[in-house]
Amino acid sequence: MNKTTRLLLIITSALLLIPGLLISGCSSGSPGSSGSSIATIGNPAPEFTLKDLDGETVSLSDFKGNPVMVNFWNTGCAPCRSEMPHLQAVYDEHSNSGLVLLTINIGQSAATIEGFLSENHLSLPVLLDSDGAVAQRYSMPGIPTTFFIDKDGILRVKVIGAFPSKAAIESRLSEIMP
Repeated sequence: MNKTTRLLLIITSALLLIPGLLISGCSSGSPGSSGSSIATIGNPAPEFTLKDLDGETVSLSDFKGNPVMVNFWNTGCAPCRSEMPHLQAVYDEHSNSGLVLLTINIGQSAATIEGFLSENHLSLPVLLDSDGAVAQRYSMPGIPTTFFIDKDGILRVKVIGAFPSKAAIESRLSEIMP
């Protein structure tokens, strides 16, 4: 990696700070709360409502009755980028069997995300958490972080860090899929 690329990565990382959450990789930050509930395994997943890339409003409660994976990410996070093809493969294979995959981008514009998706041939559903409030409610130490929510809306699994393969994701699906 040359000096210019390294410098750009450092600057980008510095610009991607959200209070309490570093979104440039799997670094720790202090979890915060924004709203009345915090994500806790075994309890109902905190409700959220965000806009998708088309400007449509999407709420977690829209998917009650379906197992849901919620993945928090950002294009400036190398581990996030590395797991995207695996998430896409799971989305392609399991969305017809009722699995809902919601990727939540933290702090970036729709144009930036659309460019990333196009460049990487991805068609995952993306929601925009522009101020990081939902990410804070989900008490993450860093990104990527993925939550597995059962059909009753109960948070069953929290995985911190990138999935190394499609199989690694599928091994966790058994905890929420019928």
